[in-house]
Amino acid sequence: MTEKECASKNIITEGMRYVSEKEKIPAEKLVQNIIEGKTVILRNKAKNKFVGIGKDLSTKINASIGTSTNHINLEEEIIKAAVAEKSGADTLMELSVGGDLDLIRNEVLKNTSLPVGTVPLYQAFREAIDTYKNPVKMPGDLVLDVIEKQCEDGVSFMAIHSGLNLMSLERLKKQSYRYAGLVSKGGAYMIAWMIENNKENPLYERFGDVLKILKKYDTVLSLGNGLRAGATADSFDRAYMQELLINCELCDIARDYGVQTIVEGPGHIPIDEIEANVKIQKKMSGDAPFYVLGPLVTDVAAGYDHISSAVGGALSSSFGADFLCYVTPAEHLGLPSAEDVEIGVKSAKIAAHIGDMVKLKKTGDDLNISKARRDIDWGSQFKYSIDPEYSRTVFKSKNEDDAAGCSMCGEFCAPLRVKKYFRHEIKYGKKS
Repeated sequence: MTEKECASKNIITEGMRYVSEKEKIPAEKLVQNIIEGKTVILRNKAKNKFVGIGKDLSTKINASIGTSTNHINLEEEIIKAAVAEKSGADTLMELSVGGDLDLIRNEVLKNTSLPVGTVPLYQAFREAIDTYKNPVKMPGDLVLDVIEKQCEDGVSFMAIHSGLNLMSLERLKKQSYRYAGLVSKGGAYMIAWMIENNKENPLYERFGDVLKILKKYDTVLSLGNGLRAGATADSFDRAYMQELLINCELCDIARDYGVQTIVEGPGHIPIDEIEANVKIQKKMSGDAPFYVLGPLVTDVAAGYDHISSAVGGALSSSFGADFLCYVTPAEHLGLPSAEDVEIGVKSAKIAAHIGDMVKLKKTGDDLNISKARRDIDWGSQFKYSIDPEYSRTVFKSKNEDDAAGCSMCGEFCAPLRVKKYFRHEIKYGKKS
């Protein structure tokens, strides 16, 4: 049975117990959220590691890795997976399109304890290119075979582009213009396939067969956003909204079938539209977990898109988004390095924390580090930092071992100067 089916029968699974204890949410509340499709539990099936995503839970972070047709290096991808996990990612998406895709996926699965997601459409089109020399010659059954194969391998969640159907394609045609065109690899290939074959997207036409496979393996469905905006000017256009509407309808069908489901959201969006975007998705989907791809709030930050994404991610989380896909400094420029992955994850962690300060009122660590700064307690300052190891390293590189304050102010350290005039009881973890 899937986690959703177990919840409906009031069976408390190992995953539910783990998430309940880790997130400090009563088990009965968690179970109800799973029943209603407001929360999903992802599981690394080989390592038995669980991650809860959704209502009343902390905002989670995904790190994406994978080869391209221009750069294929399995060892690098395994290193990136390790870096992502060490840096604090909650999940990993393996999105390779170049090389031996089965080998790469299985090696990544072996070398991480994180739940791993994929976009099976990538492999289906890759195999069509290898076999038929043309992606539009992909047989409709092939993508279902790929989904089954990847589920058997132990993939935890899948981005499935079922909402990109002939209706959403018609909206795109009638709209006629986009500043950034199409930016989703899976979306662009599927649109070409539908036009060239004059056929419906098999992931929509045979959605019931997709659900049968996912339910069999309790693989979480992430309804992909193939028409997401690649420019802030394209945000909320008719094509995007049509696909979101269809995805929310498919979400209802999937949940009724017992499949845990996530709905994916925007890539690029102006900062003043984020709240509306989250609220519309939550309203139309019945509060399904919302997975946002960044989002990026400006189009001009190439090389610094992790910062643009952190701004968008923090606001999205604060308004109710549940799952942030990181963006690295290499976005729009090239395949990320291991260093880019680390920066991307840590930027997204900050964004998630900022959002949770509002959404879940999680301000305890902020209070604790503020008191530690007041008391010039460096050990506690490092402890409550989002990256204690890095904070400690920076401090040591800029200060003498016996420094009371730090080199920023030296003798002009404000807390040190007035410390003798005020008495504060040091109680970290509580207000004092």
